[in-house]
Amino acid sequence: MRFHLFAAALVIVMALLLDIDKNGWLWLIASIVGVLTSEMFNSAIERAVDLATAERHPVAKAAKDIAAGAVLVASLGAAAIGLIVLGPPLWHWLAQR
Repeated sequence: MRFHLFAAALVIVMALLLDIDKNGWLWLIASIVGVLTSEMFNSAIERAVDLATAERHPVAKAAKDIAAGAVLVASLGAAAIGLIVLGPPLWHWLAQR
């Protein structure tokens, strides 16, 4: 969760510095919220599974793995959105230097 919060803060600072338009902000905020929400669900599922059984069980492992996979998918989608929204203005800014 800390990594995702740090990444979100970095994206927000970059978007402010690059003067991203409203449409770009919409996509960035939606992707940040999606990642943080999936991370919260992942944590809740892990805790619920841990509470339900102290034994190692294949179904418990599968539930945790699927929840973690959802975070990975959300993070990869957010990274793609970040590249699409922030990439061109960042490239333009770097080309001017």
